[in-house]
Amino acid sequence: MLVHWIWLAARPGLNDREKVAVLEYFSDPEAAFYAPAEAFDKVEGLSSRAVASLSDKNLSEAEDILYQCTEKQIHICTYRDGAYPARLKNIPDPPVVLYYKGVLPDFDGHPVIGVVGTRKCSGYGITTAQRLGYQIAACGAVVVSGAAKGIDTAAMTGAMTAGGKVVGVLGCGADVVYPASARQLYRDTQQAGCLISEFPPGTAPLKWNFPKRNRIISGLSCGVLVVEAPDDSGALITARQAAEQGRDVFVVPGNIDMPSFAGSNALLREGAIMAGSGWDVVGEYQSRYPDKVHKNIHIGEGVLEIPENVERSMPKVAPKTSSPAEKKTFDRRKEKITVDKEDSCAYSDVDSYRPATPEEAMLLEKLGKDTWQIDELIAVTELSAGKVLSLLTLLEIKGVVERLQGQQVRRKNKP
Repeated sequence: MLVHWIWLAARPGLNDREKVAVLEYFSDPEAAFYAPAEAFDKVEGLSSRAVASLSDKNLSEAEDILYQCTEKQIHICTYRDGAYPARLKNIPDPPVVLYYKGVLPDFDGHPVIGVVGTRKCSGYGITTAQRLGYQIAACGAVVVSGAAKGIDTAAMTGAMTAGGKVVGVLGCGADVVYPASARQLYRDTQQAGCLISEFPPGTAPLKWNFPKRNRIISGLSCGVLVVEAPDDSGALITARQAAEQGRDVFVVPGNIDMPSFAGSNALLREGAIMAGSGWDVVGEYQSRYPDKVHKNIHIGEGVLEIPENVERSMPKVAPKTSSPAEKKTFDRRKEKITVDKEDSCAYSDVDSYRPATPEEAMLLEKLGKDTWQIDELIAVTELSAGKVLSLLTLLEIKGVVERLQGQQVRRKNKP
């Protein structure tokens, strides 16, 4: 019964991994609810605190949450529902229950792009976020963000201007508007998609809820785009979690003299993919969603007028514009990069490359001559997602492997 799902989701003393472990051991939450305390000793990884919490059979809190959902027209999607996003289910710590208002988009049938950034953004950041949000939606992707002020709002507004689907992932209950100025954004989002929260109705926007919800933004997404983020931005948490989950991380390059771009520019130095348009992002998934993704960019359309309370600083050096005929095509996978290290090798000698570490050797052995999805490679190597992505980045720089569209990778062929 639904009340038992809410009971499990609301159990104090259990983290999300432990809740999923309970679901994997028992047939459903109802079976866990009626199980004796000694049965939980057989569930791997449960702490004594978790066992004590699961032994509490009081359903009053869960019944109250269910009543509030009915009264406030909040829908519930459980971990076992067909509508639960498969991509989110595959992260290490998925929420067992999602509360939402609006209509869930087809997460598994479309590319989904998370767009994040700072609340205290520049004029350049807000106009860029709106333009790229518009382009991403126009190219066929769903835009997911945190519905916060600044970059999040701009990206979601741009996507809705293009007629696209949007999802706002909240750090409070789905019935709580935060900040109060976002009321219209919440209404529009419900019409164009949905507002999602793992927190039950009435949950206040506590500061520690927001880093926790960021894993859902990245977990729902094929890739995450960081538009503008300082060193201490929560957007960087989302980017790190995206990398750990095996997602692509895209970054809009920013002014090196502005602190609000320090964090996002640092991600570029660490190997994130540079993005200057929505197609730079969505085009990565064309091979995976050929019937959904299309190149349809209208640069400059639907751009918000910069509000008076937003900093109007722009990059000190404006980028040079060019006509489509003059624009240089740059393929980051084919560009030759010389690395001044002894263990680098010429592209013509990739077959004789000597791995620098045992992990590199194992990864190259698994790659063989096949093309792999990155998440499949993570699974077969049994290394962490962050480790595999780091190794792939180093090997790509050395010219040993190449990345393809759709989060695919293969060993570079000898010319």
